Formats: sequence, structure tokens, C-alpha cells
Amino acid sequence: MANTSLRFKTNYAVSSKIEPFYKGGKVQISKDEQYIFCTCGSRVNVLEISTGKIVHCVEHDDQEDITSFALSSDDEFLVTASRALLLKQWDWRHASCTRSWRAIHTVPVASMTFDSTSTLLATGGCDGTIKLWDVVKQYCTHNLKGSSGVVHLVQFHPDISRLQLFSSSLDCGIRMWDLRSSQCVCVLQSHYSSVTSLSFSADGGTMVSSGRDKICTVWDLKTRQAKRTVPVYEAVEGVVLLPKDSDLSQLGVKSKDLHFITAGSKGILRVWDASTGRCVYTQKAPSTLSSATEEAEEQDDSPFSLTHLFYLPTSHRVATVTAEHNILLYQLPGLTTQQQFVGYSDEVLDVKFLGKNDSHIVVATNSSQLKVFELLTNSCQILFGHTDTVLTLDVFKKGFVFASCGKDRSVRVWQMDSDSGQVSCVAQGTSHTNAVGSISCSRMKASFVVTGSQDCTVKVWDLPPDLSSGDVCQLTPRTTEKAHDKDINSVAVSPNDKLLASGSQDRTAKLWSLTGEGNVSLLGVFRGHRRGVWSVIFSPVDQVLASSSADGTTKMWSLQDFSCLKTFEGHDASVLKCIFVSRGTQLLTSGSDGLVKLWTIKTNECVKTLDAHQDKVWGLHASRKDDKMVTASADSNITVWADVTEAELAEEQAKQEDQILKQQELSNLLHEKKYLKALGLAISLDQPHTTLTVIKAIRSGEDRCELLENTLLKLRVDQKESLLRFCVVWNTNARNCQDAQAVLQVLLTHLPPEELLQYQGARTHLEGLIPYTERHMQRIGRLLQASMFLNYMWQKMRVAGAPTSMSNDEEMDTTPLAQTVFFIDKDKTSGGAPDEQNQEEDSDGEADEEPNSHMEQDEDDGEEVSSARKASTNTQEVKKEEKKKRNGVQLSESEDSSEEEILEDDQTTSGTVEVMKKLRVFPSTLPQIVS
Repeated sequence: MANTSLRFKTNYAVSSKIEPFYKGGKVQISKDEQYIFCTCGSRVNVLEISTGKIVHCVEHDDQEDITSFALSSDDEFLVTASRALLLKQWDWRHASCTRSWRAIHTVPVASMTFDSTSTLLATGGCDGTIKLWDVVKQYCTHNLKGSSGVVHLVQFHPDISRLQLFSSSLDCGIRMWDLRSSQCVCVLQSHYSSVTSLSFSADGGTMVSSGRDKICTVWDLKTRQAKRTVPVYEAVEGVVLLPKDSDLSQLGVKSKDLHFITAGSKGILRVWDASTGRCVYTQKAPSTLSSATEEAEEQDDSPFSLTHLFYLPTSHRVATVTAEHNILLYQLPGLTTQQQFVGYSDEVLDVKFLGKNDSHIVVATNSSQLKVFELLTNSCQILFGHTDTVLTLDVFKKGFVFASCGKDRSVRVWQMDSDSGQVSCVAQGTSHTNAVGSISCSRMKASFVVTGSQDCTVKVWDLPPDLSSGDVCQLTPRTTEKAHDKDINSVAVSPNDKLLASGSQDRTAKLWSLTGEGNVSLLGVFRGHRRGVWSVIFSPVDQVLASSSADGTTKMWSLQDFSCLKTFEGHDASVLKCIFVSRGTQLLTSGSDGLVKLWTIKTNECVKTLDAHQDKVWGLHASRKDDKMVTASADSNITVWADVTEAELAEEQAKQEDQILKQQELSNLLHEKKYLKALGLAISLDQPHTTLTVIKAIRSGEDRCELLENTLLKLRVDQKESLLRFCVVWNTNARNCQDAQAVLQVLLTHLPPEELLQYQGARTHLEGLIPYTERHMQRIGRLLQASMFLNYMWQKMRVAGAPTSMSNDEEMDTTPLAQTVFFIDKDKTSGGAPDEQNQEEDSDGEADEEPNSHMEQDEDDGEEVSSARKASTNTQEVKKEEKKKRNGVQLSESEDSSEEEILEDDQTTSGTVEVMKKLRVFPSTLPQIVS
């Protein structure tokens, strides 16, 4: 069947990944203009501009989302704020937390900024207050009250000698605070919607503010009056003043007057003369962007809008962030595009290798734009052309020309310049009457493309001989054939360009001849799949066809008699893609179960299963040299895999076997109740969850307190140090806080404070324990109150028909169910959001749900889902949620467990109180939280 001397592939290893690094929220560029800092859930990622790589990552142990962050003006340290109401100071180059403290705000911090000396830090909260912190001497210097609602903007005046702070909140006014008197000296009123940014002139006497009310205001800070209101006719998210000492004539700057750049909902940059209020320059936008922007001009959540704007004085550049999470850098004075980075790609629908030696990949990402990544630097080209979601791609043999199709019913052909790497559209055609969900290029040379559509037709499009003429050629179909009764999910051209295969939702695959004069003729039908056919592909060496289906199988068919030769079963859900590798001797399949499987055709055996992604693997492609492959998934991740040699595979297997042996040894030690050795082994693995398993086993037996105490006290100092670090992680989850508090009680009871404080990072760990311990105690307090009420109700209950009088021995027992009672200062714990009790939710509840429950609407049913409908439909809802976050941090706060799971017994409650009392032995900076 094929050359038997060919080395079969046995495994693939991850070579590189393109993962989401920015999902909305704050972005900041370092003063040296080498790094971009951006939020991504519970992390702050640091992107190196020169390489496009994530070089550092700062992440909270408690997995709480970071609501805001600020980089110091000297680029030395970073401060983050999370929903846990904790501020953390980081040495971001080493991803180490150097200090943590309570934010004092009663609800999350929405905005943060440093002054020019990197000494003062201002935090604006959702509670309408602003706190100022001296990060050197480590204390709160100011508590500024008076703002209404969320303080979404705080900014120091660049001249620190003025000691002025500017802020804005929900009342749309700009407050000017005098830090000497801690008073609001004036409120600058001009905007009628959220103020989004402030920019100061070089002399500090003029300020420009922007807002979503489609105006910019120029302020004279000496008179504190508005000099001019400039209507900009778009919701503005960012404004920066241009320098006066630069030649910006290319941007229409003809005078020495103040000029500023705006970025907003229209997705383009514009330059304005501050003295006249006239627009002197408008950035040229791609044709599809401008037309789409006109259609969505009245919408506030346009995907093309710009959300941030920065001026980089050292390199004389401008940086913007788009609503689709792309970061673009422009070079002045011409605003030419220099670099583009994609922070988040949404659901990735298809991916193909591209360029010389497969140096690039082209990606369709549930968007009308295509993205071309250079694998070496992760820099990206964004290709405009389609007007609706691009669904699939295919590449011609030489790798410099590719074709795309999408929901806009069109097909486009693109060409990459072999020298510069720039990609441009060279041909387009529109003739289908519905979404085009499949495309295949000719295999011999770039002569034609074939498309299959939701309109059940197959079209063959001839390409012009010369694609480098510079003009976009208009394509017309050579032939159109009604091919199937339902949506066509896949089309494939044979290696000799003489045959065409198609797969459809009607559960069949068909073989067509392409050798006729302009027509396609049916040769035969492949029947046998029980559900819709997702993918068809010809073998590169044999007269066979492979097809994959929503019935979970992949089948091999003979092109001679259309019989089924083999059936590969192994996926638990739809098999979305299949491709041949190893010169047709092996097969790769990807499914909606997130798995990629490698099959040897001769033995009908699955030799490797790659747990590639967390969601459907839509994209699967092998390089031309067959030495690597790329996968793309609905989980927004793109992974490049390299073929692993036998030696590398053996080394990887040895590591896996070593881990398995250690886990087995740990299991045996627990079974034999050798807890000390088991705990030591778990700590040596540096796995908090594994260590927690041992602690739970110790606490599950009789005399658990004594057993835990004896075991922990026999540990070495370094092991106790690691255990204290693990306790901080466990304590963030209410399901594990009982175990964390039990370990803490032993350590704090038997170890002197002087010894504990010698542990590495002990102060930081203990400060991190306080906010969560407070929250757990508050929950237990509410549970105790509820138990008293339940006891009261139980005593008041009467059996039906019983006498209403109560004898002396039936008097109500007012003894509480739990004897331990403690009090919390309500002034410290209330006053936040009115739905505070609703904030004490289960943060692990989300993890308990099915991760793809919203997508599992019978995807396996060939009658419901097709390739033309594979893009997720909840994209707009996600973007609306992100817009809400930009307008103000959501006040909801998650917890980890229901109240019923908290109180195991009276002893545990007493233990928690005792642990909190023990915390008092540490420095006075730790708050006293138990009255």
C-alpha cells in the first residue's frame, strides 16, 4: 500500500502555542517602551514588543480576577488589585510577590495609577472612594470621599509639585483633588457621559478630556474653565496630545497650536486642532472596515472600535487597542502600521501553514478578518476583505497563495509576497446564495478552487494565469452543480486535479469527475455514515478516500467500487477533521471532544491520543515537509506540534512513568497510614492539591487533631515553609479552608512567631490569609445565626391537633446549636454592594458545571449543525459583557462553597477563632479582626 521502510510517526510534542494573552480591561506600556502589560483573567501578561512573546506572567494564587493594575513610573514594580480586595506588589521580572495588603475598599478596585516619582499609588474603588498609598513607607496617606459610584479613572498631574489628582466617576464630572488638604477643589463639568481619558500638555497648563458623549474638551487648568468643546462625532475612548517640537505635517499639523489624536467607536485615528476644533487628518481605513463602521455607526459595541490610545515619546509611535483585543503600533509622522498583536482570537475555526518553509500560519477566528501569524515572532497581519465570518481556508501547493470563504457568500484568493511576507487579496467572487462553509484548492498548480455551500451546490472557480497584476480579479464560476440535499460541509480535490469529493449533512460523500469540459459529473456515492459527514480527504498515494462524521467514526473508501475499506472508532463525539500523514500510511483525526488521534492505517490502530484542547478542534493541518502539524480549537488556542523522535519519546515516557510511580508510592503510603512519609513525598512534588489530599486523609480518621499535630511537627523546616505557602492557596477556597485553618492552628500554636517570620515570604503569606479568613468567619457567623433561628422554629413547631397550651417541660430551649459565638465589626464588613450576601457565592461552582454546556446542543446530530453554522453565536454577548467591564468593574464577587459546607462541627469553628487570635502575634500592620 505504501513504502514500508517509511518511519511511522509515534508521537507529537508541543512546539509552540498562540494563546490568548489579553481578554479586555486595562493595558499599559512600560516607560522604556519595551513591554506591554495587559490583563487576562487572574493574570497580568507581559508582552515583549520586539519579539511578540509573553516573557513574564504575574498571577494571583487565589485565581481571583484582577480588576486593575498599575506599573510604577520607573518600570520597577507592579501593583495588582483583585476581587479578593487584596493589593499585591510584584517584582514582575521574577513574577514574585514582594508584599500584599488589604485594599481597605469595601468592594473591588476599578482604577489605579502611580505618580511620576513611583512613590504614591492612587486606587479608585467601586465604592466611590479614592485611597492614596505611600508604597515606600507602606501606609495609606489619603482617603478621598465624594465621588458618586464607581471611580473608573484616576490620574496624577504630571507636575508632582502641584500635588493634584484628577478622577472621574458615574456623575461624568472630573474632580480635581488637592492632596495637601485632601479636598476636592473643583469639579470640571462638561461631559454628559463617561469620561474615558485625560491628556496633559507639556507645560501642565492645559488638559484635554474625552468622553463617550462624542466630545473632547480642552481645559485651562489655571482658570479651571473649558477653553473649547470639540465635537468629534464618535464615542471617544482615548485622547493624546501631540508634541509641539515634531514635524507632523503629514498629519495636517500646520501650526504650533495644540493638536490631539482621538480613538473611538469608528475604529480610526483622527487628528484635531485644539484651537479651532477642526479635524485636520483622518486615518484611511480598509474599505470593508469603513463600510462596516458606517453600518454600525449607531452601535456602541462595534467590533471595530478602539478602546485605548497611547503615545510613545521615545520611539515616536502611537499604540491602539481594538475592541477585538488587537494591539496595533503606528509609526509617526505618517501613522504607518508597524506591528500588530492579537490578544484574543475568540473561537478559531480553521488554520493552515503558509509561506516559505511553513514560516507562517493563516487563521480564521470567528471574525470577518483573517489573521496571518509569523511563527517566529508572533507578529500578525490582519487581513480585511470579507464582510462576515470567515469559515474555512485552503492553501495551494507552493504555500504562497491561499483561498478563504465565509458567511458573506463569497470566496477570496490571497497571495503572500515571498520577500516581504505581506499578504494581499488578488481575486474574489460572489455567486453562492448562502454561507460558503467549505473550500478546496487545486493540487497541481494555482488554476482553480472549488467551494461547497449551505445552498447545497458545488462551484468550480477558474483563476487567472497571473495573480500578481496588482488588481483584484473578479471571479465567475466555471460550473455550478446541485450536489447534495443538505449543507455541504467539505470538498476536496484529488492530487491529480481530476477528481472532486464532497461531504454533506445528508450523511453521504460523493465522488465527482473534473475532467469534463467545464462541468462536474457524478461518479459514485459513499454511503455508510449514520450522521452528517464533516470532512473528506484524498490519500496522496492510494486510490482511497477518507471521511469523518458526526457519528464519531472515520471511514476509508475505495474509489474503485465505493465500498468501505476500514472504519476507525475512538472519538467520543463528532470527528471534525481528518488528514493523511506519513505519505498516506497514517491518519490524523480531530474531534469535538478536544482530542487529536494518530492512526496507523495498515493495523487500524490508534497509536497516540493527544489531549490537545479543551473544546472542539476545528483546524488540523500538516506541514508540507510532514514534520509538524498545527491544531486550532474553539477554546481560542492554536498549537504547533513537532514530530518527536524515538529518543525524545522515550525521555518523555520516562518522566511520565516517574510521576506515575511517585503517585503510586503516595497512594501506598496513604493506604498503609504512613502519613509522615506521604506528606513529605507530596511536598517534594511541589503540588498543593496532592499535599491537600494527604492532609484530608490525616483529618479523616479518629483522633485527627492529635494525628495532624504529631505529623506536622515532625516535618523539616523547609517542609513547614512549603506547607505554609500551600495553606495560602487552600484558604482561598471555602471547600478547603477547614484543612488550611487546621494546619495553621498547629503551626501558630506550636511554633514561636520569631521562627515563623524567618520563613521565606512569611509576612506576605500571612497578610494574604487575612482577607479570606475574615470572609470565612463572616460566613460561619451568618450560619450560626441561621442555626439559632432554625432551633427557634423547631421549638415552635406543633403536631397537628396537639393542645395549644405549653406545659412547663415544653418551654422553648433557647440554647444555641453552636456554643462558640464571635462578633464582627459591621462597619468594616458592610457598606459595600447591597447584594453582599449574594457575593458569597461558590467560585468553584463554575468548574463543577460542564465546560461546554452552552455549546452541546446536539452537535453530533447531523440534522442540526453544519460547517456553515460552526461559528459560536454568543460572541456579541461576550463583547457586551466586556463593554460593561470597561464602563465599570462588576461588583459581584465569588466564593467557593455553600454555607452548609463550612461548619463541620463546633471544634472547627473554635479552631478558626483561635487561629485568628494567633495572628495577633505578628506585626501591628496586620489588622485586628476578631473582637
